[in-house]
Amino acid sequence: MGTQQILLIVLSVIIVGAAIAVGIQMFNNQAYSANKSALAADAQSFATQIVQYYKTPESQGGAGRPTDAMPIADIGKYIGWDGDNSDSKGTEGGNYKLAASTATTVTILGLGKELRGDVRPAVRTIVTLPEGTIEADLIDTDEDYDSLASTHFD
Repeated sequence: MGTQQILLIVLSVIIVGAAIAVGIQMFNNQAYSANKSALAADAQSFATQIVQYYKTPESQGGAGRPTDAMPIADIGKYIGWDGDNSDSKGTEGGNYKLAASTATTVTILGLGKELRGDVRPAVRTIVTLPEGTIEADLIDTDEDYDSLASTHFD
Protein backbone atom coordinates (compact mmCIF):
# COMPACT_ATOMS: atom_id res chain seq x y z
CA MET A 1 0.00 0.00 0.00
CA GLY A 2 1.23 3.40 -0.86
CA THR A 3 1.56 6.33 1.47
CA GLN A 4 -1.28 8.11 -0.32
CA GLN A 5 -3.69 5.20 0.27
CA ILE A 6 -2.81 5.00 3.97
CA LEU A 7 -3.31 8.74 4.30
CA LEU A 8 -6.76 8.48 2.65
CA ILE A 9 -7.77 5.64 5.01
CA VAL A 10 -6.65 7.62 8.08
CA LEU A 11 -8.46 10.71 6.82
CA SER A 12 -11.62 8.68 6.17
CA VAL A 13 -11.53 7.20 9.68
CA ILE A 14 -11.18 10.69 11.18
CA ILE A 15 -14.10 12.05 9.13
CA VAL A 16 -16.36 9.10 10.02
CA GLY A 17 -15.43 9.44 13.72
CA ALA A 18 -16.22 13.16 13.68
CA ALA A 19 -19.57 12.52 11.96
CA ILE A 20 -20.49 9.94 14.59
CA ALA A 21 -19.54 12.32 17.43
CA VAL A 22 -21.64 15.13 15.91
CA GLY A 23 -24.58 12.75 15.45
CA ILE A 24 -24.44 11.63 19.09
CA GLN A 25 -24.29 15.25 20.27
CA MET A 26 -27.29 16.19 18.10
CA PHE A 27 -29.27 13.22 19.45
CA ASN A 28 -28.49 14.18 23.06
CA ASN A 29 -29.52 17.81 22.48
CA GLN A 30 -32.79 16.70 20.89
CA ALA A 31 -33.55 14.34 23.78
CA TYR A 32 -32.91 17.16 26.28
CA SER A 33 -35.13 19.60 24.38
CA ALA A 34 -37.90 17.01 24.09
CA ASN A 35 -37.70 16.36 27.83
CA LYS A 36 -37.95 20.08 28.54
CA SER A 37 -41.06 20.34 26.34
CA ALA A 38 -42.63 17.28 27.96
CA LEU A 39 -41.94 18.71 31.41
CA ALA A 40 -43.68 21.98 30.52
CA ALA A 41 -46.65 20.17 28.95
CA ASP A 42 -47.16 17.90 31.97
CA ALA A 43 -46.95 20.85 34.37
CA GLN A 44 -49.50 22.77 32.26
CA SER A 45 -51.84 19.77 32.36
CA PHE A 46 -51.54 19.45 36.14
CA ALA A 47 -52.14 23.19 36.56
CA THR A 48 -55.30 22.99 34.44
CA GLN A 49 -56.55 20.12 36.61
CA ILE A 50 -55.90 22.20 39.73
CA VAL A 51 -58.03 25.03 38.32
CA GLN A 52 -60.73 22.47 37.57
CA TYR A 53 -60.53 21.12 41.13
CA TYR A 54 -60.78 24.64 42.56
CA LYS A 55 -63.88 25.48 40.49
CA THR A 56 -65.71 22.15 40.87
CA PRO A 57 -68.40 22.22 43.61
CA GLU A 58 -67.79 20.17 46.74
CA SER A 59 -70.90 18.11 45.99
CA GLN A 60 -69.15 16.91 42.81
CA GLY A 61 -65.83 16.11 44.50
CA GLY A 62 -64.07 19.44 43.98
CA ALA A 63 -62.87 22.14 46.34
CA GLY A 64 -65.88 24.42 45.83
CA ARG A 65 -63.92 27.70 45.48
CA PRO A 66 -62.55 27.80 49.04
CA THR A 67 -61.37 31.09 50.53
CA ASP A 68 -58.47 29.47 52.41
CA ALA A 69 -55.60 27.25 51.22
CA MET A 70 -56.53 23.91 49.71
CA PRO A 71 -54.73 20.94 51.33
CA ILE A 72 -51.95 19.67 49.07
CA ALA A 73 -52.95 16.05 49.68
CA ASP A 74 -56.52 16.77 48.48
CA ILE A 75 -55.22 18.51 45.35
CA GLY A 76 -52.89 15.60 44.61
CA LYS A 77 -55.65 13.03 45.02
CA TYR A 78 -58.00 14.98 42.74
CA ILE A 79 -55.47 15.23 39.92
CA GLY A 80 -54.61 11.54 40.17
CA TRP A 81 -51.47 11.56 42.30
CA ASP A 82 -52.64 8.64 44.43
CA GLY A 83 -50.38 6.48 46.51
CA ASP A 84 -48.20 7.03 49.53
CA ASN A 85 -47.20 10.54 48.44
CA SER A 86 -50.14 12.36 46.94
CA ASP A 87 -48.01 15.55 46.83
CA SER A 88 -45.63 14.16 44.18
CA LYS A 89 -45.76 12.17 40.96
CA GLY A 90 -43.27 10.68 38.54
CA THR A 91 -43.94 10.51 34.80
CA GLU A 92 -41.85 9.63 31.74
CA GLY A 93 -40.87 13.28 31.45
CA GLY A 94 -39.87 13.92 35.03
CA ASN A 95 -40.86 14.15 38.67
CA TYR A 96 -43.33 16.72 39.97
CA LYS A 97 -44.12 18.03 43.42
CA LEU A 98 -46.90 20.24 44.75
CA ALA A 99 -44.61 22.69 46.51
CA ALA A 100 -47.07 25.11 48.12
CA SER A 101 -50.72 25.97 48.43
CA THR A 102 -52.05 29.28 49.74
CA ALA A 103 -55.47 30.88 49.55
CA THR A 104 -54.57 32.42 46.18
CA THR A 105 -51.85 30.21 44.62
CA VAL A 106 -50.75 26.63 44.10
CA THR A 107 -47.15 25.95 43.05
CA ILE A 108 -45.91 22.89 41.15
CA LEU A 109 -42.20 22.12 40.74
CA GLY A 110 -40.97 19.68 38.13
CA LEU A 111 -37.55 18.18 37.43
CA GLY A 112 -36.80 16.51 34.10
CA LYS A 113 -35.01 13.19 33.73
CA GLU A 114 -32.72 14.01 30.80
CA LEU A 115 -29.25 15.27 31.63
CA ARG A 116 -27.07 17.59 29.57
CA GLY A 117 -23.76 17.63 31.36
CA ASP A 118 -24.66 18.12 35.03
CA VAL A 119 -27.94 19.98 34.48
CA ARG A 120 -31.51 18.89 33.89
CA PRO A 121 -34.60 20.89 32.90
CA ALA A 122 -36.83 22.25 35.64
CA VAL A 123 -40.18 24.00 35.66
CA ARG A 124 -42.08 26.02 38.23
CA THR A 125 -45.78 26.47 37.52
CA ILE A 126 -47.89 28.84 39.59
CA VAL A 127 -51.68 28.66 39.45
CA THR A 128 -53.32 31.89 40.62
CA LEU A 129 -56.81 31.51 42.06
CA PRO A 130 -59.65 32.42 41.67
CA GLU A 131 -58.72 33.77 38.22
CA GLY A 132 -57.24 30.45 37.16
CA THR A 133 -54.21 31.99 35.48
CA ILE A 134 -51.20 29.75 34.96
CA GLU A 135 -47.60 31.01 34.84
CA ALA A 136 -44.66 28.73 34.09
CA ASP A 137 -40.89 29.29 34.25
CA LEU A 138 -38.44 26.84 32.65
CA ILE A 139 -34.78 26.70 33.65
CA ASP A 140 -31.79 24.36 33.61
CA THR A 141 -30.55 23.30 37.03
CA ASP A 142 -28.30 20.89 38.86
CA GLU A 143 -30.28 21.09 42.11
CA ASP A 144 -33.08 19.16 43.83
CA TYR A 145 -36.60 20.28 44.79
CA ASP A 146 -35.69 21.83 48.14
CA SER A 147 -32.98 24.15 46.85
CA LEU A 148 -34.71 24.63 43.50
CA ALA A 149 -37.54 26.80 44.80
CA SER A 150 -35.37 28.97 46.98
CA THR A 151 -32.46 29.61 44.61
CA HIS A 152 -33.86 29.89 41.10
CA PHE A 153 -37.45 31.03 41.22
CA ASP A 154 -37.55 33.77 43.87
